[in-house]
Amino acid sequence: MVDQVKHWHVTYNDIHNLIRQATPKIAAEFNPDLLIAIGEGGFFPARVMRTFLREETGNKTLQIQAIGLSLYEPLEGTKAEQIGQEVIRTQWLGPDSGKLLLGKRNLIVDEVDDTRKTLHYAVSELRKDIEKELLSFPESDRDRLRAATKFGIFVVHNKAKTKLAELVGDTPYFVGAEVGDVWLNYPWEAIDIENHDRLALLDTIQTK
Repeated sequence: MVDQVKHWHVTYNDIHNLIRQATPKIAAEFNPDLLIAIGEGGFFPARVMRTFLREETGNKTLQIQAIGLSLYEPLEGTKAEQIGQEVIRTQWLGPDSGKLLLGKRNLIVDEVDDTRKTLHYAVSELRKDIEKELLSFPESDRDRLRAATKFGIFVVHNKAKTKLAELVGDTPYFVGAEVGDVWLNYPWEAIDIENHDRLALLDTIQTK
């Protein structure tokens, strides 16, 4: 059977420049205290974004934490992957997650917003950690601390397609670029990076 899914190859430079262009808006409107990278795709974007945010805001202590979530599963008998039915938690921030996040502006970083299920899960579960942590404070302080704790989202690419989940509450949402419903091939998935970049150039030429 012929693969009908269009593939789009993205280079490291593409991602670097999209993050550079998005950073001033993020710094002005959200100015995060902490970056939370969703592994594995959010690791590289979060590291690049930290460089630009440190320069833009002067916050030299800005740090990155990581969580591991997976929605993709292998197609039986192949090396290809497909979107799974549920989000699998593979790594979390630990038993003191709420203490780490409480009172901060936390920016969740991922490479792509496909179905939105992963992002919805991340924000929902991190908010639950906050609520657990709030139980250790007097009730009179909880509303103030809750209001001071913010979550935002940055994705390098957002796919223009029907989502299977919604963003939680009034979560600020920042995007590097809007793309069609294509299969994005990221450079960190490539074995032969020179061939990957060659295919990325061909993709660009074919869209002009």
